[in-house]
Amino acid sequence: MLILSGRTEYAEKYGEAALALQAAGFSAATIDWRGQGLSQRLLPDPRKGHVSRFTDYQLDLAALTAELRAPEFPGPFFLLAHSMGGAIALRALAEGLSVRAAAFLAPMWGIRMPAPIGGLALQSLAAAARTPLAAHYAPPPAGGAAPSFRIADFAGNPLTSDPRRWREMADYLCACPDRDIAGPTIGWLAEALAECRALRSLPSPSLPALILTGGQERIVSRTAIRHRLAAWPEAFCHEEPEAAHELLMECQEIRDSTLARVARFFRAAL
Repeated sequence: MLILSGRTEYAEKYGEAALALQAAGFSAATIDWRGQGLSQRLLPDPRKGHVSRFTDYQLDLAALTAELRAPEFPGPFFLLAHSMGGAIALRALAEGLSVRAAAFLAPMWGIRMPAPIGGLALQSLAAAARTPLAAHYAPPPAGGAAPSFRIADFAGNPLTSDPRRWREMADYLCACPDRDIAGPTIGWLAEALAECRALRSLPSPSLPALILTGGQERIVSRTAIRHRLAAWPEAFCHEEPEAAHELLMECQEIRDSTLARVARFFRAAL
């Protein structure tokens, strides 16, 4: 199973999920995308979430899949993608990535922009991304220099309703600050928005897909997910009403039911 993580994430964050999937009969492989986790940073300030071109992530995915062509990895392969990983996965599938089935957790096929950022502001953002301003943090509330997890920021956060898992992530990143990044740069945000627009015109892959979302989603566009679902005959969607953006960081019941759904879906595709 290829696990494609979201922005700010790192391989260790999926350790618990990988063990659960292993118990269900699946091995797992993942990667730290360029600019995050323990991969090389792209700017002198290692906290900035940046990418030069969104399609550069396809090079990272290609590097991962190249490692899995060895005889000890005979397949079949499946795909589990979260948030930004969902955008990377959709393009890769459209361009020929071969997997038996794919599961998406809150896929970033559109970004739910804060209300103050309107059409004119988005045009200014795209223009700024073509200048040295691309390496600057995107302005709040979209960006900023704050770490991705701080214990004091739990109230009102858009990621999880579970205080225990929030505290675990905050404690981990306090102990391992080299895994953490802060907000996105102007360049990352402009590239991500452009990629989401480009994905709308891609045909849906011809393979079974499971899309899992949270009823309290506030980061990715639920409208974009519905549009893709309507254009993907082999895709099925399930919503966890009480979950936010990160279903695998929710309470144990939601996390376990999410992984069980994924495992059942993949076994049915064998």
